Amino acid sequence: MKMVGYARVSTRDQNVDAQREALLTAGCEMIFDDTISGSTKSRSGLDKAMAALTPGDVLVVWKLDRLGRSMQHVVNTVLDLDRRGIGFRSLTEAIDLTSSTGKLLLSVFGWLAEVERDLTTERTKAGLAAAKRRGVKLGRKRKLSTVDVDHARRTIEIGEQTVAGMARILKVGRNTLGRALSQVIYPPS
Repeated sequence: MKMVGYARVSTRDQNVDAQREALLTAGCEMIFDDTISGSTKSRSGLDKAMAALTPGDVLVVWKLDRLGRSMQHVVNTVLDLDRRGIGFRSLTEAIDLTSSTGKLLLSVFGWLAEVERDLTTERTKAGLAAAKRRGVKLGRKRKLSTVDVDHARRTIEIGEQTVAGMARILKVGRNTLGRALSQVIYPPS
């Protein structure tokens, strides 16, 4: 089992020395760091730390907020580590997910991730429903207008053109035109 440390500061004006010292004192054999905003997706130091970890190892951070862009990102990262058989410790918050108490906390993390996913789904559904009520058309824009489909239907029915030929003229796939032609058209009421 090896302990791998990760340190991060947000600006060039700051330095990782205090974090490095704490990680060394905690027993980290390797320490990776980044000088980059936490909101930045790509962090080479964290990527290298994650790559250096193998099952049975422990990722150690000085403080929980050094690990992720958001609480959701932290929770997902910790759950991913657990799935890979890798432990996690945060020194400042005294979180050690390799202990019995830590396993309980890990299940709470899993629950939080599930709740966040459910809330995101609910917010998305509510947003889509509100957009529909406002008359916003959702989904992909249709490739063929009603006029195009009517013209294609008449042209094919009188034998002037085949479905494939009409699809080429309208610059759509044969299946796209076929689906449009097969839709039941209701007369205006």
